[in-house]
Amino acid sequence: MDRTFQVDLRGVVDLLSHHLYGSPRVFVRELLQNAVDAITARRAVEPDAPAVVRFEPPALTGDGTLRVHDSGIGLTEAQVHELLATIGRSSKRDELGFARHEFLGQFGIGLLSCFLVADEIRVTTRRGDDRTVLWTGYADGRYAVELAAPDAGRSEPGTTVTLVPRRDTDRWFGMPTVTELARLFGSLLPVDVRVGDVSTTTGPPPWTVGGSPAARHRALISYAQETLGFTPFDVVPLSVPEAGLTGAAFVLPVPVNPAARAGHRVYLKRMLLTEAADGLLPDWAFFAQCVVDASELRPTASREALYEDGLLEATREALGDQLRGWLVRLAGSDPNRLAEFLRVHHLGVKALALHDDEMLRLVDEWWPMETNTGQLTLAEFRQRHGLIRYAASVDEFRQLAAVAAAQDLPVVNAGYTYDAELIERLPALGRDVLIERLEPSDLTTRFDTLDPAVELALRPFVTAAQRSLDRLGCEVVVRAYDPASLPALYLVSRAAAFQDQLETTREKADELWAGVLQAFAASGPPERPQLVLNHRNPLVRRVTTLGDPDLVGLAVEALYGQALLLGHHPIRPADAALLNSSFLGLLGRAVPEQE
Repeated sequence: MDRTFQVDLRGVVDLLSHHLYGSPRVFVRELLQNAVDAITARRAVEPDAPAVVRFEPPALTGDGTLRVHDSGIGLTEAQVHELLATIGRSSKRDELGFARHEFLGQFGIGLLSCFLVADEIRVTTRRGDDRTVLWTGYADGRYAVELAAPDAGRSEPGTTVTLVPRRDTDRWFGMPTVTELARLFGSLLPVDVRVGDVSTTTGPPPWTVGGSPAARHRALISYAQETLGFTPFDVVPLSVPEAGLTGAAFVLPVPVNPAARAGHRVYLKRMLLTEAADGLLPDWAFFAQCVVDASELRPTASREALYEDGLLEATREALGDQLRGWLVRLAGSDPNRLAEFLRVHHLGVKALALHDDEMLRLVDEWWPMETNTGQLTLAEFRQRHGLIRYAASVDEFRQLAAVAAAQDLPVVNAGYTYDAELIERLPALGRDVLIERLEPSDLTTRFDTLDPAVELALRPFVTAAQRSLDRLGCEVVVRAYDPASLPALYLVSRAAAFQDQLETTREKADELWAGVLQAFAASGPPERPQLVLNHRNPLVRRVTTLGDPDLVGLAVEALYGQALLLGHHPIRPADAALLNSSFLGLLGRAVPEQE
């Protein structure tokens, strides 16, 4: 035998308050929603019907209750039984004879949300010439329906909802709170919403107001200042017809953390859905905050966020295209303004350029990067030097930039966010774009080799120097290069860096993984870092003439330590110990012992 589910209304209310709605304040929005939908239904058959929603807080009712009156279509007795007492049934769908598209409500739980702040809900409603119906619902799940006496009913169609507050929710019924919430949720509604005699509606959205584009732009700037609390860098009009969406994107005037998304203000059919919608724009567009109104996007059940579906995804892409178009137009019409924007929001533009060729061209032409020949855009660098040779990290650039410049080797610092990836994408703009990552071997091939006789004379020195650095896995090389003021350069290739990381990880791993890593390490001949001593440096030439092998070792260890520090290389414990011992050893040689 079939049976029907029994619903614990108190449990449902607890579920709504703790898991569906973010705050009890939504009860004002739900009351507004029901009232506006009722007015919309009535105006579909009576175009000249009044469109008024009026809140009366306890300060006006005098009995501690909150009343909400609307001039909507009202309900018959049968509809009250069927709709108000059935959880999950929307009272604004086909039961009223209209398509759902015309209404704000979709889930039939709006009135139920009032139990978040009320123990008792009274509905007084009249449809057309029918008698007034009285419905009373209680938080424990009971309800009663009766017809009002002929002389005690409503004088005109519409509905009045009366809320009897719970003991701990009086603060939500105060005149300032109700006024604030009515203005927050309903300021753009196409009906007259009042709290007492105070109107809380401001008219249509500011981006739909007529006038010249310049006047509308000024109005939107003022709107951002008053509503969002900042003066935008610029305003970008937005429109997605398939989503019924219009609005504006306000470009933020200051840099923001890409991980901290700007919350977007979203209205559905001019009712505020949320002040902090996420997912409306692509991830790269974190530099803009939107205010939009849509008629086709779907809300979640709580009506506090947008439902992720195909239409929202298409809308997100369309809005991204419009922001991208604004950037392209700005590049063509006002390059100085674009440069100012890039100084503030380059991360967003570069993130977009990772997968958009048009934005890649914009970055290539307009975004200046650090190079060892000065600040240049990639287009300028390419025009001057042809090949784009880049260092993939800031440390790598610091280690090699000055020496590379002395060898007439121009290098771009691609160590900042997205820069290396963007440079690697540049060949997508044309086959003539050549790129190459800088390797330490690029420098050593530019260094001058020594005269064979000099190199032969230095062999004992190199042997002693190598003996002192063998325990650190470093190879000692003597070359001649500029600048002559630099005594030594520590160069580590990517392969050598990988081997070093592999060895460090192997030492920390358990026996099983250490064996696996050892297999990787043994797959090829190890490549060692190099300490390249500069024979053009006077100090180095003096060190090479030392006859004491111990003193040679101390001097070379000191040059090794200085090269690490000047090149911004990480200092390992073994390196720190060597720095300390070489310093103390040289100091001991310089200060004679007292007898």
